[in-house]
Order: sequence, then C-alpha cells, then structure tokens
Amino acid sequence: MMIEFEEEPQAMRVPRPMLLAAAALIALAVALALTARVSDAGATRIAAPAAAQTRAARDLRFADRADGGIVVTDAATGAVAGVVEPGSNTFVRGAMRGLAFERRKRGVGPEAPVRLARWRDGRLTLEDPATGVVLDLAAYGPDNREAFARLLPAGS
Repeated sequence: MMIEFEEEPQAMRVPRPMLLAAAALIALAVALALTARVSDAGATRIAAPAAAQTRAARDLRFADRADGGIVVTDAATGAVAGVVEPGSNTFVRGAMRGLAFERRKRGVGPEAPVRLARWRDGRLTLEDPATGVVLDLAAYGPDNREAFARLLPAGS
C-alpha cells in the first residue's frame, strides 16, 4: 500500500512595498528613540528647592546586615536612625538598590551618605550627592514616602 502526501504548501510571499514600509517604521522608531535619549526630550527633571527652604535634613548611610536586614545610621553622629528588618519594607530596599547600582556605575562606594530632606512645601526627597540622583518620594505613594519619613528626626 502506498501513502500519498499532499504537496507542501508554498511559502507565503510578503509584497516588497510592505517589507520596505515595515523597515522604514523600525528605522524611524530607532531614530526617534536615539534622538530622545541624546537630547533628553521627554525627560522629567525635578529641581531641588534652594537649601534655605529645607525644613529638616539628615545624611544617612545604609549598611547590609548578615541576616538580610539593613542598618540605617546618621552619617554625622553614627547613631542608628533605623533598621529595616529582613524581608520587610521592599520600597526602601528597592530605592537603595537603585542608588547602589548608580554608584557602582560611577565607581562610588557605600561610604558616601545620602541626604533625606523634608522641604517647607512638604516634599520629601532622597538625594545621592555622589551621583546627582534625586528621588521625590511623593511620587511613590504615601506609604512608601512614610517609610523614609520615619528616618528623619522626631518633630521635623
């Protein structure tokens, strides 16, 4: 008995103008992304208020503990400002990982403190003077903002 197979289907052909249009669209997208990257088009910059508008500020150092926790110390006094227990407060951990990544890219070590500041207009910012990165903590929601606000001196 002989089994007969149907002919293999022919490969679908895409019209040449359609291929050219797709290639042009890809090239345009890459060119626009490159232009935006080089010129900072669409970038949002938050200007830090003048130092005179600071209501409270604290320079902090963050150090990992062997158990996975993070010890936060006041850079000026060496006093413990807070402890992030293992497995808790993922926002503080994520923010500090982001700052550490930027520091590694620029060859900056963990010994340089970051500045946590409350401004007269109520904003709370976390600034890394070593890299120039400034995080406006209000952008991350009230709970995440509060996680850092606890590290400022009481009554500020």
